[in-house]
Amino acid sequence: MRKFTEEQNMFRESFRRFLAEEVAPHMEHWREQGIVDREVFRKAGDRGFLLIWADEKYGGTGDSDFRFEQIMIEENVRAGTGEWYCTLHSRLVGPYFANFGTEEQKQRFLPPCISGEKILAIAMTEPDAGSDLAGMRTKAKDMGDHYLLNGAKTYISNGINSDIVIVAAKTETGGKSHDLTLFIVERDMEGFERGRNLDKMGGHAQDTAELFFKDVIIPKENVLGDPGRGFYHLMHGLAEERLLGAIGFLSNAHKAFDLTRDYVMQRKVFGGVLSSMQNTQFKLAELDAEIEIAQVYLDHCVALHNEGKLTANMAAKAKLRCSEIEWRMLDEGVQLHGGAGYMREYDICRMFTGSRVNRIMGGTSEIMKLIIGREIFSDRYKYFLE
Repeated sequence: MRKFTEEQNMFRESFRRFLAEEVAPHMEHWREQGIVDREVFRKAGDRGFLLIWADEKYGGTGDSDFRFEQIMIEENVRAGTGEWYCTLHSRLVGPYFANFGTEEQKQRFLPPCISGEKILAIAMTEPDAGSDLAGMRTKAKDMGDHYLLNGAKTYISNGINSDIVIVAAKTETGGKSHDLTLFIVERDMEGFERGRNLDKMGGHAQDTAELFFKDVIIPKENVLGDPGRGFYHLMHGLAEERLLGAIGFLSNAHKAFDLTRDYVMQRKVFGGVLSSMQNTQFKLAELDAEIEIAQVYLDHCVALHNEGKLTANMAAKAKLRCSEIEWRMLDEGVQLHGGAGYMREYDICRMFTGSRVNRIMGGTSEIMKLIIGREIFSDRYKYFLE
């Protein structure tokens, strides 16, 4: 039995109402136009749903319990509104300011992000550098009183809507391949341009863009964290990023299971309903067991994260298993829907195409296995042996 506090249950109901009133009715239109309206961020900010972990002096609630974000992700999936990527804004990018920003940067950037006036993005991926950050080609040259930023990024979520982008770039601080620095790039900086809103397989309401930087002048006060330590700053947030992803992936699996269960209980075949067939029962029984067991591990990871004990290995396991279970559930869901599963009017079809990226973003399944494998063969690894 999953346990949430009374306050968290009230928060869930409030956020559920917000999604039903302000987000869900517009999703199909936003999918058609390829981007959500900026106004939805302002409405969310007005109700206190953005960067809720931030200190009250910046406009947040100061409640850092990760379960609030877990609730928001689960409700977004439940409502079919996950393409409004508020989690990226609030919990993937926002914490970089809390963890590495100066007091001046926090006062300058956090309030408008909490209110929804400004939208956040982070730019790491390049055409030739995804999971391998050492292959990054975007560079920033120290010019004394400022940096000069040149390069390009791709597949950047919130790429069109964003007003503030944290950009990772190579800098010459010690000649190492991991000498990266994080820069705060603002919408109107000269030389900062956006490319096209990319046409994706799924997630059509979520703007994903190319970003270009040509001799962009970055003042020293827009350096985030320590120069040359950007790689380690990025690694600091990866465990949480993968946990956030795992929550969404498993929530998607839960929803796909419910949709498929409802469908097979109504679908007539050979004089009976599809749910009466032993094959259908066995397929869904196996997936039900996998989803429920994964949920226990995932909730355990959330509890550990609240205690500051979540490791990269644990997060990699959560991300790997939840994304793989999600994919198997959606694939089986389409199969059990039959021809209807191939029709866009059915939610299972949209969920299937929209979820394919989940075994890639935040680190591919192969990278997750690499992280787990390294731990297995390290001196630290113990299971039963002491």
